[in-house]
Amino acid sequence: MLKDLLSVDGTTLSLASLLFNLGIGVILSLVLRWHYVRFGSTLSNREEFAQVFPFILLTTVLIITVVKSSLALSLGLVGALSIVRFRTPIKEPEELAYLFIAIAMGLGLGASQTLPTVVAGLAILGVMAVLRWVRRDTEFRNLYLSVDWREEDGGGKEQALKRLNEVISRHVLASDLRRFDVRDGALEATYFLDISGVDSLNDLTEALRRDFSKVGITFVDQSQIPSV
Repeated sequence: MLKDLLSVDGTTLSLASLLFNLGIGVILSLVLRWHYVRFGSTLSNREEFAQVFPFILLTTVLIITVVKSSLALSLGLVGALSIVRFRTPIKEPEELAYLFIAIAMGLGLGASQTLPTVVAGLAILGVMAVLRWVRRDTEFRNLYLSVDWREEDGGGKEQALKRLNEVISRHVLASDLRRFDVRDGALEATYFLDISGVDSLNDLTEALRRDFSKVGITFVDQSQIPSV
Protein backbone atom coordinates (compact mmCIF):
# COMPACT_ATOMS: atom_id res chain seq x y z
CA MET A 1 0.00 0.00 0.00
CA LEU A 2 2.74 2.45 0.98
CA LYS A 3 4.66 1.49 -2.13
CA ASP A 4 1.67 2.39 -4.29
CA LEU A 5 1.31 5.76 -2.58
CA LEU A 6 4.96 6.56 -3.26
CA SER A 7 4.77 5.47 -6.88
CA VAL A 8 4.82 8.08 -9.64
CA ASP A 9 4.16 6.70 -13.14
CA GLY A 10 5.42 3.33 -12.00
CA THR A 11 8.58 4.73 -10.41
CA THR A 12 8.83 4.46 -6.64
CA LEU A 13 10.11 7.46 -4.76
CA SER A 14 12.50 6.93 -1.88
CA LEU A 15 10.85 8.34 1.23
CA ALA A 16 14.05 7.99 3.24
CA SER A 17 16.01 9.92 0.61
CA LEU A 18 13.36 12.64 0.50
CA LEU A 19 13.35 13.05 4.29
CA PHE A 20 17.14 13.11 4.37
CA ASN A 21 17.34 15.83 1.72
CA LEU A 22 14.62 17.82 3.47
CA GLY A 23 16.62 17.61 6.69
CA ILE A 24 19.75 18.87 4.93
CA GLY A 25 17.60 21.55 3.33
CA VAL A 26 16.41 22.77 6.73
CA ILE A 27 20.01 23.17 7.88
CA LEU A 28 21.08 24.95 4.68
CA SER A 29 18.07 27.27 4.81
CA LEU A 30 18.87 28.26 8.40
CA VAL A 31 22.48 28.94 7.41
CA LEU A 32 21.28 30.98 4.42
CA ARG A 33 18.87 32.95 6.60
CA TRP A 34 21.58 33.74 9.15
CA HIS A 35 24.00 34.74 6.38
CA TYR A 36 21.49 37.16 4.84
CA VAL A 37 20.65 38.79 8.18
CA ARG A 38 24.31 39.04 9.15
CA PHE A 39 25.91 40.10 5.87
CA GLY A 40 23.03 41.60 3.87
CA SER A 41 22.99 45.32 3.15
CA THR A 42 19.46 45.95 1.89
CA LEU A 43 17.25 48.62 3.44
CA SER A 44 14.28 46.29 3.84
CA ASN A 45 13.55 44.28 6.98
CA ARG A 46 16.07 41.48 6.52
CA GLU A 47 14.69 39.43 9.42
CA GLU A 48 11.26 39.31 7.82
CA PHE A 49 12.48 38.68 4.27
CA ALA A 50 14.81 35.88 5.42
CA GLN A 51 11.83 33.91 6.75
CA VAL A 52 10.88 32.91 3.18
CA PHE A 53 14.17 31.10 2.48
CA PRO A 54 13.21 27.82 4.24
CA PHE A 55 9.87 27.74 2.41
CA ILE A 56 11.45 28.33 -1.00
CA LEU A 57 14.30 25.88 -0.48
CA LEU A 58 12.22 23.03 0.96
CA THR A 59 9.39 23.50 -1.53
CA THR A 60 11.88 23.33 -4.38
CA VAL A 61 13.31 20.08 -2.94
CA LEU A 62 9.82 18.54 -2.86
CA ILE A 63 8.90 19.67 -6.36
CA ILE A 64 12.11 18.46 -8.00
CA THR A 65 11.98 15.15 -6.12
CA VAL A 66 8.47 14.46 -7.42
CA VAL A 67 8.83 15.63 -11.01
CA LYS A 68 12.32 14.28 -11.74
CA SER A 69 10.93 10.77 -12.18
CA SER A 70 8.10 11.77 -14.52
CA LEU A 71 8.30 13.57 -17.84
CA ALA A 72 4.56 14.27 -17.75
CA LEU A 73 4.83 15.94 -14.36
CA SER A 74 7.82 17.96 -15.55
CA LEU A 75 5.84 19.33 -18.50
CA GLY A 76 2.86 20.00 -16.25
CA LEU A 77 5.07 21.92 -13.86
CA VAL A 78 6.06 24.33 -16.63
CA GLY A 79 2.41 25.13 -17.29
CA ALA A 80 1.59 25.45 -13.61
CA LEU A 81 4.46 27.84 -12.91
CA SER A 82 3.46 30.05 -15.84
CA ILE A 83 0.40 31.25 -13.91
CA VAL A 84 2.36 32.15 -10.76
CA ARG A 85 2.88 35.87 -10.20
CA PHE A 86 4.82 37.60 -7.42
CA ARG A 87 2.73 40.53 -6.16
CA THR A 88 5.63 41.95 -4.10
CA PRO A 89 8.36 43.27 -6.42
CA ILE A 90 11.98 42.40 -5.66
CA LYS A 91 13.71 45.78 -5.84
CA GLU A 92 17.12 44.93 -4.42
CA PRO A 93 19.51 42.82 -6.56
CA GLU A 94 20.88 41.30 -3.36
CA GLU A 95 17.47 39.94 -2.41
CA LEU A 96 17.15 38.34 -5.85
CA ALA A 97 20.61 36.78 -5.50
CA TYR A 98 19.70 35.14 -2.18
CA LEU A 99 16.45 33.83 -3.64
CA PHE A 100 18.41 32.26 -6.51
CA ILE A 101 20.78 30.62 -4.03
CA ALA A 102 17.83 29.18 -2.11
CA ILE A 103 16.30 27.83 -5.32
CA ALA A 104 19.65 26.41 -6.49
CA MET A 105 20.13 24.57 -3.19
CA GLY A 106 16.62 23.18 -3.46
CA LEU A 107 17.25 22.02 -7.03
CA GLY A 108 20.47 20.26 -6.04
CA LEU A 109 18.95 18.48 -3.06
CA GLY A 110 15.84 17.54 -5.03
CA ALA A 111 18.06 15.99 -7.70
CA SER A 112 19.83 13.95 -4.96
CA GLN A 113 23.10 15.83 -5.51
CA THR A 114 23.42 16.31 -1.77
CA LEU A 115 27.18 16.50 -1.26
CA PRO A 116 27.92 18.81 -4.23
CA THR A 117 25.02 21.05 -3.17
CA VAL A 118 26.22 21.34 0.42
CA VAL A 119 29.84 21.97 -0.57
CA ALA A 120 29.02 24.46 -3.33
CA GLY A 121 26.37 26.25 -1.26
CA LEU A 122 28.63 26.74 1.75
CA ALA A 123 31.50 27.77 -0.53
CA ILE A 124 29.35 30.45 -2.21
CA LEU A 125 28.18 31.81 1.13
CA GLY A 126 31.76 31.79 2.42
CA VAL A 127 33.00 33.78 -0.57
CA MET A 128 30.16 36.27 -0.18
CA ALA A 129 30.98 36.72 3.52
CA VAL A 130 34.68 37.33 2.78
CA LEU A 131 33.86 39.86 0.06
CA ARG A 132 31.48 41.65 2.42
CA TRP A 133 34.14 41.89 5.13
CA VAL A 134 36.76 43.13 2.66
CA ARG A 135 34.35 45.72 1.34
CA ARG A 136 33.52 46.97 4.82
CA ASP A 137 37.19 47.27 5.72
CA THR A 138 38.41 49.00 2.56
CA GLU A 139 35.69 51.08 0.95
CA PHE A 140 34.88 54.68 1.73
CA ARG A 141 31.35 55.53 2.69
CA ASN A 142 29.57 58.15 0.59
CA LEU A 143 27.08 60.08 2.70
CA TYR A 144 24.93 63.15 2.36
CA LEU A 145 25.10 65.41 5.42
CA SER A 146 22.27 67.84 6.04
CA VAL A 147 22.84 70.52 8.70
CA ASP A 148 20.05 72.70 10.11
CA TRP A 149 21.15 75.45 12.51
CA ARG A 150 19.86 78.84 13.71
CA GLU A 151 22.40 81.59 14.27
CA GLU A 152 22.53 82.93 17.81
CA ASP A 153 25.65 85.08 17.90
CA GLY A 154 24.93 87.17 14.81
CA GLY A 155 28.24 86.22 13.25
CA GLY A 156 26.85 86.28 9.73
CA LYS A 157 26.32 83.52 7.20
CA GLU A 158 29.85 83.76 5.77
CA GLN A 159 31.43 83.24 9.18
CA ALA A 160 29.03 80.39 9.99
CA LEU A 161 29.78 78.65 6.69
CA LYS A 162 33.53 79.00 7.30
CA ARG A 163 33.21 77.45 10.77
CA LEU A 164 31.05 74.67 9.40
CA ASN A 165 33.55 73.85 6.63
CA GLU A 166 36.42 73.78 9.11
CA VAL A 167 34.65 71.37 11.45
CA ILE A 168 33.63 69.02 8.66
CA SER A 169 37.03 69.01 6.94
CA ARG A 170 38.75 67.83 10.14
CA HIS A 171 36.72 64.61 10.29
CA VAL A 172 36.18 63.51 6.68
CA LEU A 173 38.34 62.46 3.76
CA ALA A 174 36.62 64.86 1.37
CA SER A 175 33.56 67.11 1.38
CA ASP A 176 31.58 68.88 -1.31
CA LEU A 177 29.02 71.59 -0.49
CA ARG A 178 25.91 70.88 -2.55
CA ARG A 179 23.37 73.31 -1.02
CA PHE A 180 23.52 76.33 1.30
CA ASP A 181 20.43 78.32 2.38
CA VAL A 182 19.97 81.11 4.94
CA ARG A 183 16.49 82.29 5.92
CA ASP A 184 15.84 84.66 8.84
CA GLY A 185 19.02 83.60 10.57
CA ALA A 186 18.40 79.87 9.98
CA LEU A 187 21.20 78.07 8.17
CA GLU A 188 20.67 74.94 6.10
CA ALA A 189 23.52 73.20 4.28
CA THR A 190 23.94 69.91 2.47
CA TYR A 191 27.32 68.23 1.93
CA PHE A 192 28.43 65.16 0.04
CA LEU A 193 31.04 63.39 2.18
CA ASP A 194 33.61 60.63 1.96
CA ILE A 195 34.27 59.13 5.39
CA SER A 196 36.56 56.32 6.44
CA GLY A 197 34.28 54.62 8.96
CA VAL A 198 31.77 54.81 11.77
CA ASP A 199 34.29 56.35 14.17
CA SER A 200 34.73 59.36 11.89
CA LEU A 201 30.96 59.70 11.69
CA ASN A 202 30.65 59.77 15.48
CA ASP A 203 33.51 62.26 15.85
CA LEU A 204 31.96 64.57 13.26
CA THR A 205 28.58 64.45 14.98
CA GLU A 206 30.10 65.29 18.37
CA ALA A 207 32.15 68.15 16.90
CA LEU A 208 29.13 69.71 15.20
CA ARG A 209 27.06 69.51 18.38
CA ARG A 210 29.92 71.03 20.38
CA ASP A 211 30.58 73.97 18.05
CA PHE A 212 26.98 74.65 16.97
CA SER A 213 24.36 74.67 19.72
CA LYS A 214 20.99 73.06 18.93
CA VAL A 215 22.16 71.92 15.52
CA GLY A 216 20.09 69.46 13.51
CA ILE A 217 22.11 66.72 11.76
CA THR A 218 20.92 64.20 9.17
CA PHE A 219 23.05 61.58 7.40
CA VAL A 220 21.81 59.76 4.29
CA ASP A 221 23.69 56.83 2.76
CA GLN A 222 24.01 57.76 -0.91
CA SER A 223 24.89 54.19 -1.95
CA GLN A 224 21.50 52.94 -0.72
CA ILE A 225 19.42 55.51 -2.59
CA PRO A 226 17.69 53.67 -5.47
CA SER A 227 18.15 55.17 -8.89
CA VAL A 228 15.04 56.09 -10.87
